[in-house]
Amino acid sequence: MADDVREIFVVSAAGQGHLQPCKQLCNHLNSRNYQTTLVVPSSPAIPSSSFTLQNPLAKILHLTASPGLPRPRSDPLRHKAAQELHDHLADLSNVPDMPLPLCAIVDFQMGWTKDVFWKFHVPVIGFFTFGAHAASMEWGAWKVRAGDIRPDELRLIPGLPDHMALTISDIKRRPAGPPHGGANRPPGGGGGGGPPKPGDRPPWVPEIEGSVALMFNTCDFLERPFIEYMKTQMGMPVWGVGPLLPETYWKPSYSLLLPDRPTKPHHCRQSNYTEDDIARWLDSKPRGSVLYVAFGSEVGPRVEEYPHLASALEESTRPFIWVIQSGSGDGYYPDGLNSKAGERGLTICGWAPQVLILSHKSTGGFLSHCGWNSTVEAIGRGVPILAWPIRGDQFYNAKLVAKHLKVGYGVCEDFTEMVKKEDIVEGIERLMGDEGVKRQAMEIGKRFEDGFQASSVAALDVFVDFIRPKTSSEVYRIV
Repeated sequence: MADDVREIFVVSAAGQGHLQPCKQLCNHLNSRNYQTTLVVPSSPAIPSSSFTLQNPLAKILHLTASPGLPRPRSDPLRHKAAQELHDHLADLSNVPDMPLPLCAIVDFQMGWTKDVFWKFHVPVIGFFTFGAHAASMEWGAWKVRAGDIRPDELRLIPGLPDHMALTISDIKRRPAGPPHGGANRPPGGGGGGGPPKPGDRPPWVPEIEGSVALMFNTCDFLERPFIEYMKTQMGMPVWGVGPLLPETYWKPSYSLLLPDRPTKPHHCRQSNYTEDDIARWLDSKPRGSVLYVAFGSEVGPRVEEYPHLASALEESTRPFIWVIQSGSGDGYYPDGLNSKAGERGLTICGWAPQVLILSHKSTGGFLSHCGWNSTVEAIGRGVPILAWPIRGDQFYNAKLVAKHLKVGYGVCEDFTEMVKKEDIVEGIERLMGDEGVKRQAMEIGKRFEDGFQASSVAALDVFVDFIRPKTSSEVYRIV
């Protein structure tokens, strides 16, 4: 390795919501002449083609076990993966004149790798693949002991904007079922069946303890107050280095609609419609008239809520695209909806070109689970959001959308109860008919037209200076 090229490890958890931001982070570091090694837990559900990195400065290290989530120290999969990582670093340390990595940027769900890096005196940066607002609200709810909040109370979190005050609906949420595919996932940001209990520390706290700094997959424009809050509360540098979306996202939106536009990668799942089919259907609809409905590949409403959604789309007069992933709703399919909706509706089974749909002038709203990547993709394209959060950070992402950015609403007020057809119909009409929310969404979307955010470029530059090789008088303190 050349003297002026140093290495940074980026450790990703499993799942596209983690892999994609980590891959893009590697790309940004490569562009600054850093060698990167992307560490990924292997998984039968994620083909090896998902991990392709084109830059010659990028490498991939597969851990043959798949402990993508925090596990007990005694877990054999975790032990095996830790040993593989240890052996890889040991091999590097035995190469003459080969410096060890400058640092490891570790996904918050992979905090168990910290102990391995510390054995080789490699400092760790904690990385959140979701936004700073969700982490701030989880931390703040714990700090103000929100577990005893009254039904009529607004509980302020010192250091956060007043309009982010906690309510009973922020705390009381129904337990969510397991994600699609039956995998077990932990609670908390990006995790399993709901938020951390208000009396407990957020589950990511032990995963980032001992880090020398934190990164969030966000930018100043979207979440500056929450980045600053986390910096103050955590007592370490905190940077917004995103949104870490694919390079094609930052190209002009119309480029996705041209005949030679980028097509879906070959590892994507099959679909009953081609991109051309979908683009032609959208072309036939008036500007801003289409509601896009999609919940991502890992979560979805309860099985009993799907018929309510189908009935709401049938009753509404709005054109819609509804994406039904193959694992959602235990195989639910809205029989009869296609014939009843006719040309007004397009039901996609399997993969859908989400960015293409969000970029089209006919798309006027997005009924979404508010996963972080989907949320920022819509915000960046100026599409207002009707939020139907399912688990983890999605609830606070929905609050950010409605209360802070003011680019959408929740599909209902009380997510402890089942979402019903009446809630959905009312939410659709409210969102699609609100010109003020549409204008606000368009104004915010314009801030993304110039590409990857300048504040995030600056934050990455500050990070690069922070992790540059230190002299003997300025060493990292691992706590």
